[in-house]
Amino acid sequence: MIQAGNIYNLNIIKLVDFGVYLDAEGTEILLPKRYVPLGSKEGDVVTVFLYHDNESRLIATTETPLIKEGEIALLKVVDKNQQGAFLEWGIMKDLFMPLSQQRSHIHLHQYYIVYAYRDEQTGRMAATERFEKYLSNETLTVEEKQAVQILVWEKTDIGYKVIINNCHIGVLHFSDVFRELEYGEIINGYIKTIRTDNKLDVMMGERGYQRVGSVEQQILSLLKEKDNHLPYTDKSSPEEIKAVFGISKKAFKMALGSLYKQRLIALHPSGITLLEQ
Repeated sequence: MIQAGNIYNLNIIKLVDFGVYLDAEGTEILLPKRYVPLGSKEGDVVTVFLYHDNESRLIATTETPLIKEGEIALLKVVDKNQQGAFLEWGIMKDLFMPLSQQRSHIHLHQYYIVYAYRDEQTGRMAATERFEKYLSNETLTVEEKQAVQILVWEKTDIGYKVIINNCHIGVLHFSDVFRELEYGEIINGYIKTIRTDNKLDVMMGERGYQRVGSVEQQILSLLKEKDNHLPYTDKSSPEEIKAVFGISKKAFKMALGSLYKQRLIALHPSGITLLEQ
């Protein structure tokens, strides 16, 4: 069933002066003229996002929303009234967050983590800060070492409480973090440990040698920026490595070893030198 809040590939069935009509399982949905790709004709397939306009009509846009149904993201408040707040979400019409769905004291132009849901009575998309009920670790959809998307939620005594793939809750421990993380920041990571009670521990970046590969590119890029020399070695302190590269000393040493074996760098007591290729 085609509903608001999602992206669909729909056929153009009618061209009119103010846009085109799309076939949505027998229902005609307008794609306004400003969004119609140049040269469009009947039978063409257009990728669109569906939402309700101010008159409660289902309408299409080729703009990409910052958040779709069932997703969680950090959105900016652009207006508010006694009924709720309006959030910028990448399309012309703002996303409404009812007062009953707010848990923070909402300020204009500030950012808040929200979940996009469809109101059961109106069918319209709305946002809520009260999204815990949509998150569950009872049945996991991830496994250890699996790559995941991590959204930073709250800072706790042991680390950062995070949202994993829009559906699970996990923890990124301070011992596994090498830089300050921002509220609402989205990072790539992987499942480090699944505990017996289905609690999840996550890590930043890629695992194993895949992660080393990205560190290697970071070191090479920085070398090129700094005239082919960096004053850091495997003797540098973990704190210094963390401050400069945002990684652990272990990951740094693994990357240095790999680059040295590839004959891309030379190691000196004074630092690292990029070799001419």
